[in-house]
Amino acid sequence: MSAPETPHAYAALTPDRALDALATVGILGDGRLQALGSYENRVYLVGVEDANPVVAKFYRPGRWSDAAIAEEHLFVAELAEREIPVVAPLSIRGRTLHAADEFRFAVYPRCGGRPPELERKETLEWMGRFLGRIHATGALTPFSHRPALDARTFGSEPRDWLLAHDFVPQDLRAAWQAIAARALDSVAHCYERAGAVRPLRLHGDCHAGNVLWIEHGRTGDRVHGPHFVDFDDARMGPAMQDLWMLLSGDRADMSRQLGFVLAGYEDFFDFDRRELHLVEALRTLRLIHYSAWLAQRWDDPAFPAAFPWFNTQRYWQDRILELREQVALMDEPPLEPDRRWSR
Repeated sequence: MSAPETPHAYAALTPDRALDALATVGILGDGRLQALGSYENRVYLVGVEDANPVVAKFYRPGRWSDAAIAEEHLFVAELAEREIPVVAPLSIRGRTLHAADEFRFAVYPRCGGRPPELERKETLEWMGRFLGRIHATGALTPFSHRPALDARTFGSEPRDWLLAHDFVPQDLRAAWQAIAARALDSVAHCYERAGAVRPLRLHGDCHAGNVLWIEHGRTGDRVHGPHFVDFDDARMGPAMQDLWMLLSGDRADMSRQLGFVLAGYEDFFDFDRRELHLVEALRTLRLIHYSAWLAQRWDDPAFPAAFPWFNTQRYWQDRILELREQVALMDEPPLEPDRRWSR
């Protein structure tokens, strides 16, 4: 695809402008500014004069309303008040969301750590306990300004967007459109089998990259164990959305992992067994949504540089095969947690 005619909004977010924005809320950078691994937003580790470094997150222009960001911040604050290990934005001058020119931003304390070792049952149980507590809090009240995660928002809408904007190559369009339709039919059948599951406030993107594990003792006021970060994708949806991304490997592996997670989870929140029908359905929706997410961000120069394989002939061929596999998996009996070794 050709380069966009106008520069992307983030082109104006130079290091100097980022530091100037932070200065408007009294954070005086010492000149050290390190870009961290984020594509949806721009996130920096910022050195501060005579103080600990902070993490500054500049929200992607036009993605969320101020009200939707405020709901994210309030949810994380609610979790922190219950001593659930999350990394919440700092309140500066009574606010957590700030603006400088066209950019909105939030400031977070730096939290170091490593990815969790999800192959260990103790880690999975520990993660399950905190996810159970997150969901117990998330079930108390709904979001009003953030969209739900469902077959429309993560399935039919991104499918339709990709087709309307001609991202799928013409010689593969019919095949991809047909298998996407079959996959969404299978997703609908999975939801029918699950029945009216209860939506609640979720982390929304709870993979290992959004969990920091502190290994020894305390780091500042942070204790040993998992710390959940980046609630930018928080939405209403089924509890299983925050659980299935912790699972990997073959069916037997995932059954054991799920058993360990639920062993901790159900100490704090009841898990509706009907949601076991949704594991592969939610995976399918994420796959369709991910392709549209890449396409919708393709005018951002960071995306072609980071994802050079996207929108190639091979990419769409692989997606067709992937969705065929998902259709077959959604026809199988639901995953069952294996707790034989969970205690």
